[in-house]
Amino acid sequence: MTASGERRSRWRGNVGRIAMSVLYFAYGSNLKWRRMRQRIPSARREAIAFLDHHRLVCNKRGRDGSAKANLVRAAGHRVWGVLYRIEQAQLALIDRFEMGYERVDVEVRTTAGDTHRASTYRSDRITRDPVPFDWYREMILEGAREHGLPEEYLTVLEALPARPDGRASPEDS
Repeated sequence: MTASGERRSRWRGNVGRIAMSVLYFAYGSNLKWRRMRQRIPSARREAIAFLDHHRLVCNKRGRDGSAKANLVRAAGHRVWGVLYRIEQAQLALIDRFEMGYERVDVEVRTTAGDTHRASTYRSDRITRDPVPFDWYREMILEGAREHGLPEEYLTVLEALPARPDGRASPEDS
């Protein structure tokens, strides 16, 4: 207490420093925890989640000429992924990594049954050769396994066609 009887808050001055956070739904290479932490070190894993009426395809034209993960609307299909909590300001950083994608808001559901609004990425820059490099498909699979996505979904990911790259697997392609 001050001399005038006012109570001082321990939190005085912190209000401006509290960052607003948002949920980000990762379904492609950002499933891999190490990759996500390299890109957004403050990211926190929140939950396994899924997006109904969408299908994962690798038809986005990547900077390296190969296909990358993308979302397409597809009745009766489901895309599994991970919800990360990130600071709202860091969405701009993810935007830079996800060049060629558009950030969109989607409604996802967790395995606990909770529904959340989250940001994710989708692209209309489609490649004529919708086959990712083998290392890219493996990165998605590693992330899916790390987070314990359902076995039946792992089977879907394993069935994605892939081609050899011939180079070392770059972490940031």
